[in-house]
Amino acid sequence: MEFNFEGKEAAELEARKLELREAMTAEGADLDAIEAEARAINTELETRKAAMEKRKKEIKEVLETRSEPVEKMEEKTEMPEKEIRNSAEYINAYANYIKTGDDRECRALLTENGSGTVAVPELVYDIVKTAWEREGVMRRVKKTYLKGNLKVGFEISSSEAEIHTEGQAVNEETLVDGIVTLIPQAIKKWISISDEALDMAAEPYLRYVYDELTYRIAKKAADTLISKIATSGTQSTTTAVGIPAIKSTTITLDLTAKAMAQLSDEAANPVIIMNKLTWGAFKGIQASGNYGYDPFEGLEVVFNNSLKAFSAASSGDVYMIVGDLGQGAIANFPAGEEISVKRDDYTLATSDLVRFIGREYVALGVIGPNSFVNVTK
Repeated sequence: MEFNFEGKEAAELEARKLELREAMTAEGADLDAIEAEARAINTELETRKAAMEKRKKEIKEVLETRSEPVEKMEEKTEMPEKEIRNSAEYINAYANYIKTGDDRECRALLTENGSGTVAVPELVYDIVKTAWEREGVMRRVKKTYLKGNLKVGFEISSSEAEIHTEGQAVNEETLVDGIVTLIPQAIKKWISISDEALDMAAEPYLRYVYDELTYRIAKKAADTLISKIATSGTQSTTTAVGIPAIKSTTITLDLTAKAMAQLSDEAANPVIIMNKLTWGAFKGIQASGNYGYDPFEGLEVVFNNSLKAFSAASSGDVYMIVGDLGQGAIANFPAGEEISVKRDDYTLATSDLVRFIGREYVALGVIGPNSFVNVTK
């Protein structure tokens, strides 16, 4: 059962240890011999490791005494990935990847063997982040990044807490819960670029493509969430949060106050969401009466023109929403907030145009009871 270590690689020694583990289970196995050989292998591996560390130390001492050019070459080899992604060379490579679909240049810059996932330059990451933050609705919504469908529980009704006097019985809580299930959906947006535009420098080109695609996707996400709020029922069910509604066929200065009165204590940071034309109608009434009273109660107004203006709304249409987006809504990004971009050379080829398609998976939902109030006509 003897094993000669001389000339054997570390991998072979490890393989021998596996053989010894199997040999232990054999009937009549010589456990003393197996143990002795295993100890010898471990000793040999430790000895080799110590020798290797000593050798590395000696080489490092030699390198530290060499000339400046060698040190610079070493720094380039050990450049962190973050610095690589910020370099002009990588930004150019990534722009070519978006233009052509060929990612080999990006991979070669990131790893020695050209393997792994192509990383997004920080330039692109900042463009995407800015787009989400620029969108007034989406920057206030709570965000999560969990894979697959997301289930969020909410309270439909419950009994209040009680003051307890010693010796008295405490009533058991009555609690009715519901669960909102958020299922991710793909939001897509495409733009068409002329062949000449493909010759733009790398950074302006990436800014043009990602600015346009990302903002439009963020805007669609916001409009989708606003639609979910505006079309919610007034009563909660076991699968959906209800949103109270108040009806007003005229614009009045106290309308915001009436809506705020319907919000829960948890809705601590409410905003007003409306079409810009509706905002103008409120301001018109305020100005015509020369009122010093603020019709918006000091709340920030978030514009979203997917809501109908008061002047264009029909009976039952929601023209204003008051509520706390951070408390009452959620956006789950199972693949992160980054926008994936693909090139389509064929659809518009006869017009000498190239189409770029941006896609984002996101699940949007209302999760907070009494976090919003819809104002209808």
